[in-house]
Amino acid sequence: MSNSVSPTPTALFSIKNLRLSFADRAHKPLIGAAPRITVLKGLSLDIPEGRITGIVGESGSGKSTFGRVLVRLLAPDSGQVMFDGKEIGDLDEQALRPLRRDLQMIFQDPMSSLNPRHKVWRIIAQPMKRYGRGGTRDDAIAALGKVGLPAHFADRHPHELSGGQRQRVGIARAIALEPRFILADEIVSGLDVSSQAQVLSLLKNLARDMGLTVAFISHDLSVIRHLCDDVIVLNHGEIVDNGPVEEVFENPQSEITKTLLAAIPRPEIDESWFN
Repeated sequence: MSNSVSPTPTALFSIKNLRLSFADRAHKPLIGAAPRITVLKGLSLDIPEGRITGIVGESGSGKSTFGRVLVRLLAPDSGQVMFDGKEIGDLDEQALRPLRRDLQMIFQDPMSSLNPRHKVWRIIAQPMKRYGRGGTRDDAIAALGKVGLPAHFADRHPHELSGGQRQRVGIARAIALEPRFILADEIVSGLDVSSQAQVLSLLKNLARDMGLTVAFISHDLSVIRHLCDDVIVLNHGEIVDNGPVEEVFENPQSEITKTLLAAIPRPEIDESWFN
């Protein structure tokens, strides 16, 4: 009997020779344009559909910049960004608008991304209404239920919530639009260990149950190992490792990845977080 081979996952994103630079205003001359700092240096890769892909690297590696290109908060200088077979890297805002519902982001600091003047239900309902996904108070309460928050949280303001609860509201706002892709950028870095465990477990379960494609940016390889299916390791805007998590962790190809792996604290995170 021949061994079965797992089919190659369909790519939701196909990236080819992606480049992006910023003006270095700190060194702008008195006359002429500021010099450019190249942040992403010709990235080429696929992000498979229906899986959680970790994006990891040291500070300044370009991981958050890359994530923002995926959700088109930043436009690349050159290269191709294909989303579900459609080039989105060069689209203007008007052309991007129909795609915004499918490209959602959960921010690192929920307090800065949640309107402090609005009640929780309005924070969730407003984007739903904008993109024709309902937008009633009951719709918002249903989204809160999916992230484990009871209905009475709908009438609270962000400052009345704990850090973990605010992050759950951010997740509820993203999933309420039923997107195809979510970028999660260091979403547990400001939380205590218990809240981290709860939010990570929630994200993993939602991704599985909703068939989401998730890019999870983190500096914590211990979390990446247990949460993600695949991992991309960046260093100074270049890919130094890329593949299924276990393959990369067991056989890292770059010294950068080996250094990051060596820095994982022992003991690692508790496996029961993700059960």
